Amino acid sequence: MSGTTNQIGVEETLKDFWASRPRRPRQGRKVAGVAAAIGNRYGIDPVIVRVALAVATFYGGAGVIFYLFGWLLFPEQDDESAPAEALIGRGRSSSSTHFTVGLIAAVIIAFSVGFDFNGFLGLVVISALLFLLHRSRGHLNRPVAPTTDYDTAMGPLMTVPVANTTEVPSPMTAPPSGAETTPLNTPPAYGYPNQPPAWDPLGAAPFAWDLPEPAAAMPDPEPPAPRRRSKVGPVTVALAFLFVGTAVVIEPYTGDWFSFRHIIGIVLGVLGAGMVAGAFTRGGRGLIGLAVPLAALGIAMTLVWPQGFKANGVGDVQATPRSLSEVQDVYSRDIGSIDVDLTQLPTSGSITTVAEVGIGDVTVTVPENADVTVFCEAGIGDVDCLGEQRDGTDTAVDRTDLGADGAGGLKIELRAEVNGPGTVKVLRG
Repeated sequence: MSGTTNQIGVEETLKDFWASRPRRPRQGRKVAGVAAAIGNRYGIDPVIVRVALAVATFYGGAGVIFYLFGWLLFPEQDDESAPAEALIGRGRSSSSTHFTVGLIAAVIIAFSVGFDFNGFLGLVVISALLFLLHRSRGHLNRPVAPTTDYDTAMGPLMTVPVANTTEVPSPMTAPPSGAETTPLNTPPAYGYPNQPPAWDPLGAAPFAWDLPEPAAAMPDPEPPAPRRRSKVGPVTVALAFLFVGTAVVIEPYTGDWFSFRHIIGIVLGVLGAGMVAGAFTRGGRGLIGLAVPLAALGIAMTLVWPQGFKANGVGDVQATPRSLSEVQDVYSRDIGSIDVDLTQLPTSGSITTVAEVGIGDVTVTVPENADVTVFCEAGIGDVDCLGEQRDGTDTAVDRTDLGADGAGGLKIELRAEVNGPGTVKVLRG
């Protein structure tokens, strides 16, 4: 196929993709070789594919589900067909029937556990990227279907060399019946084929007279040309430092926009662009080592400490104030749990308090008849806010509840939240 893959229609592209699907290699793979197959097929670094699938896993498990589909639908390097095709009798695969059924069960489980609209959207995005990749680079590294060494009717096929039909007499050859024979003790003048003639001073047997021509000496293989190191990595790191330096210089003139979280995001964007460029030039693999810890720190700064790290400590907080003055303005921990019981407060007056945790659990119990205005939220997890429940990533609840006796009595303004993963509960006691 020529390099005009990107000029054909959608249907033709899909048919060509299926006909020239990536083949999972036996060498250089981490699990089943799906990422390595895509990387080898389209000439990009498999590490980029692995990182993309790992990121897509956070979107409803889309990365895991796509990987399982690739395991089922991409043939192995030396197989005639993919495991799913072999299961219905279309070719052979090195994967056993029981293993293929197990993969299908894993796909079903992956769909049933945590798969939502984000997962569906993630699968659509991955499929679209693979489609565009095939349109632009489908002419590269097109796999060749393995040829079989077996014939279904005749068994193994082999090439049998044609024997020389000219027979040379040998002392071990029995003469035909009735033929005149010569006694062994009276050799003819030319001698036996495996014996030198009497007149030959060198004593060379006739079978050694025709000697093969000496084979020409094979030249020593030339050493491979040294591989040029890609400049993508150093250039990307230099650009990242340039952006950081620029942000530090202009930060006093931009207010609070260039916070630490924003700088991390900018650097990650530069590193991501460098990894994409490196995927096409076989370079920039070392950028992964910088991007992974920065991504983890960026996630922590966004979900766990969005207002910055306050060094509020690690551990549990339990409080049961019995007067309005004992109620703290903020109950806070970076990692741990907070349990505040407000049921022992007087039945009149008003208080405002916040209970927040970076990673962990928050539980606040309010009196039965108090008028409560509350905001509850968890970055990732479950929320039960006076009977209104949420889970996942969209967990914010903002409500007012006047209690069993209606308006009047103790007034509480409360904010209960977990910035990262955890649970938030505001209950009546």
